[in-house]
Amino acid sequence: MTSNVILMALVPVFFVLLLGFVAGKARIVDNSHVEGLNALVMDFALPASLFAATASAPRDRITEQAPVFLVFGVTILVIYVGWYWFERTFFAVTRSDASVQALTVGFPNLAGVGLPILSTVLGPTGVVPVAVALATGSILVSPLTLVIVEMSVAKTRGAAAPSHPVLMAVRRALVKPVVWAPALGIVLSLSGMNLDPLVHACLTLIGNAAAGVALFLTGLVLSAQSLRLNWRVVAATGAADVMRPLVAVAIVYGLHLPPDAARTAILLAALPSGFFGILFAVNYRLDSATIGSMVIASTGFSIVTLAIAIAVLSPH
Repeated sequence: MTSNVILMALVPVFFVLLLGFVAGKARIVDNSHVEGLNALVMDFALPASLFAATASAPRDRITEQAPVFLVFGVTILVIYVGWYWFERTFFAVTRSDASVQALTVGFPNLAGVGLPILSTVLGPTGVVPVAVALATGSILVSPLTLVIVEMSVAKTRGAAAPSHPVLMAVRRALVKPVVWAPALGIVLSLSGMNLDPLVHACLTLIGNAAAGVALFLTGLVLSAQSLRLNWRVVAATGAADVMRPLVAVAIVYGLHLPPDAARTAILLAALPSGFFGILFAVNYRLDSATIGSMVIASTGFSIVTLAIAIAVLSPH
């Protein structure tokens, strides 16, 4: 039974990811210009899916996510700060590169890998914790990275740093549909308002494309990166695929969370590195090759670590 759950959760995910990778390598789809697909996923399909899931969820299902929000938020912050310190201390990389690498290692691939896996393991209700986790990371570590990068870039160019970099970064994060859509859905659910069936049907139609296209996009992005396997990449893979879920386990057991919340939080933390860091690196002309290698290695190794996590966490 458990082996069937593992196969159903992982095989479709890595099949679609491989399709995107092959399409990029074979130049069937241009892997150097992914802005269109990225906009489709992050500005339309994924926000629609997350809003529909959260807005139509019963109020008690949303309030049940509070422990998940806490565990996931603390976990990604611990890994983020730890990796930033590690890179600055032992490799003396710039603040910009260290922050983007910390984002890559700390913030998992919720859109591409998390959504289909949690939907398979937890059922349709798995979309709600993914929405909460994605909003959590987008509010916590994405603005933090923007603050560090913007200030570092301004200093490098000899320009004055923004007068309010923190407020600017938070504002830039909050206007993204992938952040405010699930947040608005949570507010509607908590207020007791019911989402109109017609609106739900419209959003679900475009939202159904989110998981598949996000996975294809992940494979496409990875196909444009070269794999440079070194000790930094190995360490980043261990931090993302092994240390991150172990930190979540420690927090879960420290707080004595209920089994369902604990299972969800740990499974979210066990996902491989996300590709946001690559997009940041390309946009700010940072070390995208190292970050790409980290994402490729983490994604490949997660076949093993996710299988173990699902086997351990799946109800028997």
